[in-house]
Amino acid sequence: MIVTTTPAVEGRKIVAYKGIVFGEVVSGVNFIKDMFSSITDMIGGRSGTYEKELQEAREKALAEMSERAAKLGADAVVGVDVDYEVLGETNGMLMVSVSGTAVKLD
Repeated sequence: MIVTTTPAVEGRKIVAYKGIVFGEVVSGVNFIKDMFSSITDMIGGRSGTYEKELQEAREKALAEMSERAAKLGADAVVGVDVDYEVLGETNGMLMVSVSGTAVKLD
């Protein structure tokens, strides 16, 4: 499955639009990860724990979107947009949502 943020796939013609597809992942941040992240915040530097969580959530959301596009008979998803949100009363949940247009290529 070709997944791109551009509105077209270079060198390929879009012959059918199959619809808008989405992928969403909501991931909780547990106490241990939060504790280590707080330490990183105090001493400076990057939070590898949160970065890994974010990367995994994004990959899962993209995979889910691609699966939904495949079920529609699409060859590609164009115009992909990735959004991140923090949810929950204590901001303990991370949501990654992706969307794009499923298309059939020649």
